[in-house]
Amino acid sequence: MRKFAALVLLCWPALAAQVASEANTRYQTHEGRMQVAQGLDGSNRAATQRPEELVRAMDLKPGMAVADVGTGVGFMLPYLSKAVGPSGRVIAEDIFDDFLTAATERAQRDRLQNITFIKGLEDDPHLPGGILDVVLALDSYHHYNYPQKMLAGFIRALKPGGRLVIVEYHKTPDAMPGGQAMHHIRLDQAGLIQEVEASGFRLLSKHDHIPGKQYMAIFARP
Repeated sequence: MRKFAALVLLCWPALAAQVASEANTRYQTHEGRMQVAQGLDGSNRAATQRPEELVRAMDLKPGMAVADVGTGVGFMLPYLSKAVGPSGRVIAEDIFDDFLTAATERAQRDRLQNITFIKGLEDDPHLPGGILDVVLALDSYHHYNYPQKMLAGFIRALKPGGRLVIVEYHKTPDAMPGGQAMHHIRLDQAGLIQEVEASGFRLLSKHDHIPGKQYMAIFARP
């Protein structure tokens, strides 16, 4: 692991460059993002994403502070809000105004009182420092153009003992419709874990969330 970390540091300029152009093609226009939003807010997403199971695996407790990085249209907000309760806090982050508007409307519609919305940047989630118990990156890690900078932002935002939860698609032909995971997803599971650990995080656990399609990897803050 030390040899790998040293190699990553030597290759820092390459890692600092934009690396997710393929995954982000449809996100470059409002029209493209609205097409994406239809899938993010589809009527069957709860059945396919299994949000209650996901939240249970995150081990959220009342009073905790959790960030939903790349919240999109806010699909996870009702589930996270309920899990941390009125005394807890949910931070919904995204880099696109139209997604944040849609997520805000969802929170208002569902009368969620413990949500704060933050507009991040491609290389900085702009999360408040040292207050978070958990950072969730659900189907968003493969969109990071500057993963090491984003991971550094997560470290700054997490409390000592805080956790990073990444839910990602497998880089396999059957993980996404039409085999698109093979070019849409940048790293396989082993590669993602290596990249995250190279930033200082320590892997705590990993398991399939949706067998054959998605996995969950949970990391401890350095």
